[in-house]
Amino acid sequence: MNRAIILLALFFLTGPAVWSQEVYDACSTAIELCPNQTYALNNIGAFSSSCANCEDDFNYCFSTDNTIWCSFTTSLIGGAVQVDFSNLIFETNAGQGDALQATIIQAGIPCDAGTYTQIGACLSNETGDFTLNAAGLNPSTLYYLVVDGATTGPGITSPAECSFEVTISGLGIDRVVPNASISESSLSVCLNELVTFTCNLSDCPDTAAFLWYVNGDLIATTMEPTFQTSALTDGAVVTVETGCYSTCIATVQATSQAISVYTVFVDAGSDVTVSAGEEFNLNGSTTAPVFYWSPSFAVGAANLLNPSVAPTETTTYALTAEENGCVQTDYMTATVLAELEIPNTFSPNGDNLNDTWAIDGLDAFPNNSVTIFSRWGQKVAHILSYSNLKSWDGTGNMGRSPEGVYYYIIELNDGSDKILRGTLTLLR
Repeated sequence: MNRAIILLALFFLTGPAVWSQEVYDACSTAIELCPNQTYALNNIGAFSSSCANCEDDFNYCFSTDNTIWCSFTTSLIGGAVQVDFSNLIFETNAGQGDALQATIIQAGIPCDAGTYTQIGACLSNETGDFTLNAAGLNPSTLYYLVVDGATTGPGITSPAECSFEVTISGLGIDRVVPNASISESSLSVCLNELVTFTCNLSDCPDTAAFLWYVNGDLIATTMEPTFQTSALTDGAVVTVETGCYSTCIATVQATSQAISVYTVFVDAGSDVTVSAGEEFNLNGSTTAPVFYWSPSFAVGAANLLNPSVAPTETTTYALTAEENGCVQTDYMTATVLAELEIPNTFSPNGDNLNDTWAIDGLDAFPNNSVTIFSRWGQKVAHILSYSNLKSWDGTGNMGRSPEGVYYYIIELNDGSDKILRGTLTLLR
């Protein structure tokens, strides 16, 4: 973004201000004038360049002393423009001029004085509010407005310096006001249904990126005038914003109608843990008039909310509900416990055969705990996360445990509150 555009943005944010001369007292940094906007300018401290084909090397109705430069681009049809100068406030130093000079220039080569053509009126002694007119300007063409302080009159030794306001208007620069609207693929959708929004533009050339907002929050930026989302809630409103024209950008905005999002209440219940073949009832709920469970082959009465099931392996059940043309599904999983093979004897005698009390399948419950007691109720061992790699080898709190019968408690700690109890015999 060039400096002129940045300064123009600052103008709209802060209002009229006095511009520092290093910005626009040269043709290459001319400030861009947009139609029907007022700019606060000045030529205080400005200078001119004097050399062959320098930007200030012209003498139409005045010679350049302390010029400032503005630029503007004509409309698609061209024509007449009017530049209004107002609120002139001159510096009043001794020997200083008190009049402004202004004209419009077309450049065959930007900022090359050898290619300049003076257009329209050329004013050289303006001391109060005045208007500069030019007729028949070419369409879509860059022109320059040059403003200078006069050094004329008895006793005048230095050029006039002045702050003033400038507004440009007229058929030659006025543009058709662009418009935008939004069309929606649907105004009534189901939860999580994809909706497409399209920005429809009129009289909007050179569009910029499209900014899409949902309920005021920026959600996406696209280069095409379409936006899709499936993350809408009931009553959501989508707004789009873009810029028209490559110079003097005009921002347009449009807002969609509120989107009705229908939600079907359905709850398949909480996950459970059961033994293989254990019978229990599913605990579904919904307000929809149509519902069913799947997989149907695993549910005896798929059209009931609380059918009986008896899974032999871990199974995920889906409860689907339909209402107002919308379909929602919720899931629950019945985890079937692995069959534990708990031996009732082992012989830790160092022959590498059955030397530990290995419980196949217990490592599927990583939060388990195993406690072993003597026949008199004394705790012999307590092992967390029991597995074949951490199986009891017949040693306990008192060292090497003797032969005999022991008792065990196995807590799976998997959320099922299942506790397994039994006896085992240690042989030497």
